[in-house]
Amino acid sequence: MKFILGKKIEMSQKFKEDGTVVPVTLISAGPCKITQIKTEGKDNCNAVQVGFETRKKISKPLAGHLKDLENFRYLVDFEVEKPEEYKRGQEIKISELTVGGKVQIAGFSKGKGFAGVVKRHGFHGGPASHGHKDNLRMPGSIGAGGVQRVFKGMRMAGHMGNERVTIKNLEIVEIDEKNNILALKGAVPGARGALLMISQK
Repeated sequence: MKFILGKKIEMSQKFKEDGTVVPVTLISAGPCKITQIKTEGKDNCNAVQVGFETRKKISKPLAGHLKDLENFRYLVDFEVEKPEEYKRGQEIKISELTVGGKVQIAGFSKGKGFAGVVKRHGFHGGPASHGHKDNLRMPGSIGAGGVQRVFKGMRMAGHMGNERVTIKNLEIVEIDEKNNILALKGAVPGARGALLMISQK
């Protein structure tokens, strides 16, 4: 399994040899380093912890954890079948991925704050005719009152976005090893500068 961390740059387009246009997302991926090897016996999981992007100051516990390595801003775990094949301090580069291959992308969608039912769930709202003052974007009734509680999963106003989203089978259109830029066909979750977890089986 191949994996790497990256940051979303922007959306763009690439031209194929036959002239067709391919919409792509440009991602600044790697280089990353393995900071910890997790095993079933010690950590209850077979995983590899990967560090990406450095910063000046980190906490003392984190400094101890990253001893002899760089001060990484992001630390993310990737599940692997054979953790013994990896070593702490091993560098992961964008060159390990292959053009034309399919990857899985995980990231966090854009946060939209506290949203009403029209924006969040696509409700039509109330009638806009006479006698319906301040009722245009209201949710309306939420059901019979005999139960005396609100059922779980009821579609109501609330926090929207900023949720983990995974997209599978995105094609790698181009790899720029010199500048560590990856071009993926289609859109990926998150705003510009958002962290992305890229994996390829």
